[in-house]
This record gives sequence, structure tokens and C-alpha cells, in this order.
Amino acid sequence: MKLTFIIPAYNEEACIGKCLDSVLREMEDITADVEIIVVNNNSADRTKEIALSYKGVKVIDEPQKGLVKARQAGYKAATGDLIANIDADNMLPRGWIRKVFGEFSGDERLAALSGPVIYYDLPRFVNIQAKIFYGIGYITNIFNNFIFRKGAMLQGGNFVVRKSALEKVGGYNTDIDFFGEDTDIACRLRKAGHVKFTFKLPMYSSGRRLAAEGVFRTGLRYAVNYFWVIFFKKPYSKKSTDIRG
Repeated sequence: MKLTFIIPAYNEEACIGKCLDSVLREMEDITADVEIIVVNNNSADRTKEIALSYKGVKVIDEPQKGLVKARQAGYKAATGDLIANIDADNMLPRGWIRKVFGEFSGDERLAALSGPVIYYDLPRFVNIQAKIFYGIGYITNIFNNFIFRKGAMLQGGNFVVRKSALEKVGGYNTDIDFFGEDTDIACRLRKAGHVKFTFKLPMYSSGRRLAAEGVFRTGLRYAVNYFWVIFFKKPYSKKSTDIRG
């Protein structure tokens, strides 16, 4: 299998280098075929210049601003059998790629795989709160996914999809701005195979949105949009705040 990383990037000159460094470091430990695509999402800073300075990294432009639009553009350009959706402020932990290949090789019906994020730039007590949030979400996911069969759980910025499964469900929903986009694709991918969330696939990420908007407020907004997508097929929040400013 070939793995393609899709990294949407809007004004990410401060983060994109660390993200790419972590991916390339992981590639040194494996012999598999890995492709890296940075989607420059109408950046006005040095994001594109920095990404192009990395050998082997492909950069494509998506002038229409929006996370999901950038993911869709990357998906259309991807040549891998598996598509890893990560954010430009993420950093891969050791063994992340190896874990992904192991999971998909062991289950031909696996359509999507995801795990939690660990906020590397926030205090420990915030990550403890995040663990509690994930625990509640995981229990909720068991009921929604396996009992009521109404939905599934993916963490945006840390999920991998089988490209053939993504093709079956028509790609990403570009009508969604930000909140609820991961729940939407998770629910639709259930029709193409298994959707798995595991705590054994963590990802390091910046907690800048939580710091800017508040932990409780952000968590509540994610929760509301999760249930809104499951029951009403669309997110409650129509727009998101640009926290880079």
C-alpha cells in the first residue's frame, strides 16, 4: 500500500516546517511508499515557500479558503491507497506510520482509522481534560456506531482513510466550513467499511484554538456539532474563527 499525507495549510509558516520534519523522520524508519502533499490554502505568508524547500514534498494550490476544500483538493491529487489527513500544526509521534500500515494490512474492511490528539503547547491539566472528553466521546461512539448504527467517531487532523472507500462515498463534503466535518465523513464512511478510533494512534497537535476560545467552550462546540451531524446530517456551526490572527 502507498500512503499519501494531505496537509492543508493556511498561513502556517510557524508550524509547517515542524510538521514536515516529523513526517520525514518517520519515513526514515520504514521502506513503504509515502507521498506528502501540502495544500497551500491561499496563504499570504511563507507557507508555500517553506514547504517547497523540502525535497520530495509536493505543493498544490487551493485558492478557495476552507479546511474541507483543501482536503478535497489534496484527495484529488493523491496517488496513495491510503490518505492520511493531518494538520499543519501537527507532529507525528514515533511509530505512527508503522501503526497505520499494520492496522490497514490486518483488516481489508477498514475504511478509516483515527486517534486522539495530545496538545504539546498546553498545560498538563488541559490534556487531562481532553482525555476525559475523549473517554466520554469513545463511550458515546460505542452506542452510536455499534448499537444504534447512527454514526462514527474520527478526530479531524488525525485520521487515515482508504482512498477506495472515500471514492465510494463521494469524497469530502465541501459545503461544511470546519466544525462537524470529521463526523460527516465518519458517518458516510460507515457505509463503505469499518471506522475505527483507537487510543493507540495519538498525534501531537497545537492547542491554539483551545487557548484562544477556551477549553470548555470549544469542547461544547465540538460535541454539539457531533450530535447535530449525526441526527440532522449537517453541522450546527456554520462558520469557524480564524485563530491564526
